Amino acid sequence: MKVMKRSTLATLVNAALLSAVAGTSFSTIAAEQAPAVKKNQLEVIQVTARKRVENAQEVPVAVSALQGDSLDAYSSAGMDIRFMNAKIPSLSIESSFGRSFPRFYVRGLGNTDFDLNASQPVSLVVDEVVQENAILKGFPVFDVSRVEVLRGPQGTLFGRNTPAGLVKFDSVKPSQEFEGYGSVSYGSRGAVDFEGAVGGGLTDRLSTRVSVLWQDKDDYIDSRAPGFEQKDALGGYTDKAARIQFLYEGDDFTGLFNYHVRDMDGKPIAFFGNSIKPGTNDLVDGFENDVVYHDAASRATQQVESEGASLKLEWDFNNHTLTSISAWESAEIYSRADIDGAYETGFSSAESADGIPDHDQYTQELRLSSNFAGDINYQVGVFYFDEALTIENFSYDTFSSPAGNETGYVIQQQDTKAWAVFGSVDYTISDDLKVTAGLRYSDDEKEFSANRTQSPIGAGPLSSGLINVSDDHISWDISTSYKVNDDVNWYTRIANSFRAPSLQGRILYGNDVTTAETETVTSYETGIKSDVLDGQGRVNATVFYYTMNDQQLTAVGGGANFNRLLNVDKTTGYGFELDSEWVLSDELNATFNLSYNKTELKDDTLSIAAPSRPTLTITNPVVNGKVLLDGNSLPHAPEWISNFTLRYTKELADGEFFAYGDVSYRSKINFFLYESVEFEGKPLVETGLRAGYAWADGDYEYQVSAFVRNLFDEQQSIGGVDFNNNTVMVNEERYVGVEFKVNFF
Repeated sequence: MKVMKRSTLATLVNAALLSAVAGTSFSTIAAEQAPAVKKNQLEVIQVTARKRVENAQEVPVAVSALQGDSLDAYSSAGMDIRFMNAKIPSLSIESSFGRSFPRFYVRGLGNTDFDLNASQPVSLVVDEVVQENAILKGFPVFDVSRVEVLRGPQGTLFGRNTPAGLVKFDSVKPSQEFEGYGSVSYGSRGAVDFEGAVGGGLTDRLSTRVSVLWQDKDDYIDSRAPGFEQKDALGGYTDKAARIQFLYEGDDFTGLFNYHVRDMDGKPIAFFGNSIKPGTNDLVDGFENDVVYHDAASRATQQVESEGASLKLEWDFNNHTLTSISAWESAEIYSRADIDGAYETGFSSAESADGIPDHDQYTQELRLSSNFAGDINYQVGVFYFDEALTIENFSYDTFSSPAGNETGYVIQQQDTKAWAVFGSVDYTISDDLKVTAGLRYSDDEKEFSANRTQSPIGAGPLSSGLINVSDDHISWDISTSYKVNDDVNWYTRIANSFRAPSLQGRILYGNDVTTAETETVTSYETGIKSDVLDGQGRVNATVFYYTMNDQQLTAVGGGANFNRLLNVDKTTGYGFELDSEWVLSDELNATFNLSYNKTELKDDTLSIAAPSRPTLTITNPVVNGKVLLDGNSLPHAPEWISNFTLRYTKELADGEFFAYGDVSYRSKINFFLYESVEFEGKPLVETGLRAGYAWADGDYEYQVSAFVRNLFDEQQSIGGVDFNNNTVMVNEERYVGVEFKVNFF
């Protein structure tokens, strides 16, 4: 069994945690981050969707932001990045790895591929650095000032792999003011969560900020497979992370250094074998979410280490600003699980593991932005990306050897190099009308090889040789923003972007390395951004339509544990998004969001091999052993997503009582490319409540609260494993907890 190196990173994280605990108190993110606003008015939301600070209501892009109370409520108490699922219009997130491998979907576009070199059409950018590998995307969310979600292609300013959109995180930056916060919570199943930050000036030019996170939960899922019984086998984790930043502020120069690190040791997501009633999408009678029937639970493990550093240098030349961002990211993972979730003989006796022993990503961006007072402003820049990735795939035989002997091994090597030049111009035609146009040339190349030393299905050694895929593309966009009046802006946008060619070489159970050609998308949208009721309401609405050519899709699983890439001739999508906020009274605020997304595959030659088992009811046409997919919607693409929040505050004694509630909804989803009765996820409604009391005492602000997530404990399948039994994953159970926070200044 492979064991990861767990010394340097673990030592750094533990040292950072001990330092922060010794030097900080406990606080609230919301109080520390949310800017002050006039009573009974909505705050102005500033975003950096176009790489400069702008009012979100004036940006001709469909962008939503989470900050302040909403971000605090959603992300607190042990939640990983999946807390954003169905909280923002047209955004959903899922994972078959649990806390370490999130998959993002925007307007129905995403990627169900579980291989460790899988690319996604939704990019994640953290502190202005793209996080390409899916393991990097699972970095915990803490001490974050704002989350932005940009919907629609973002290929001009952000480049490759953004045909669906972009998720952007910005950490709280250092300042000269001494300040900090901390929070500690305790919840269901013995879960403990601590996070905190402290920062201030070191000199009159140099400031720093140290942020830490520690999350811990005990194993609580029992395995009851005959002969393999084990109590508290799965479900737990210890996740530690830290970030340190240094900011130098000169007269016309600033420099920001960011170093971050993560060390997670836990268990993979629980797979529940044979848990769907054949002919329905109901969980089996007597289903228990804390019981599995695994024959390999004792060996299940998931270990993740990642670290990275970035250096942002910025020079102000009055009429121009020159920005350089140099960054390095690295990740390691080893994840071993009984992914079929059962203990029967045959394929279900198999156990598998995947790992990244070596990974390095280097990026460099250099851009020049104008600061003219006139009608024209522009940005131009260059970008370079270099990633080296090694992947290991293992298989084990539990049936013939209870110890789980290794029966298969594949090593994959992938090197990616990409570069781009880009530019964007803003032109003010009149006081009411502005036009933005952007252009980007990208060149992308991947080199890949896979070597198999043994296979669990009796096939011999195999070498793929060196495979090269490359392409270049010109992305573009043009948008207009028209000021209808002082409170209403109308925008239009046409944009084009692409996803570079992809490869998959998990050849444990097959001999083929598959590739997918470049996918391209052209999107058309128009919308209204409005502030109403004298600043007490905000309503943003968008309608859109897009066509995607040669969309990259993944046929997951089937008769064996590997993926096949394919291209679809054409995919279309259309829908609308509504994003609103309301001040109902001095004490009551509300938000309401709604989106509709209709996707359709249009390719009358598109088919995959039909899974053949009596427990699966396929509803697509099956011809000559092939499932015909033409007309299907995309997998994990709910048509409807909605979210409603309500916040109540009331002055009480020397402090303030508060209560916060949210309800999120997503409609039914298909787990895979084909449609079936069993692998259709039901509509899901989840409700959260949080209530507490906040008060101040000198330089300290305190808060104590109680909270519950998934209030009604709705349990259902949210993903599946397409092997030879009806194996699913389920959503998180009801979670109840208490939290204490304090800010200090």
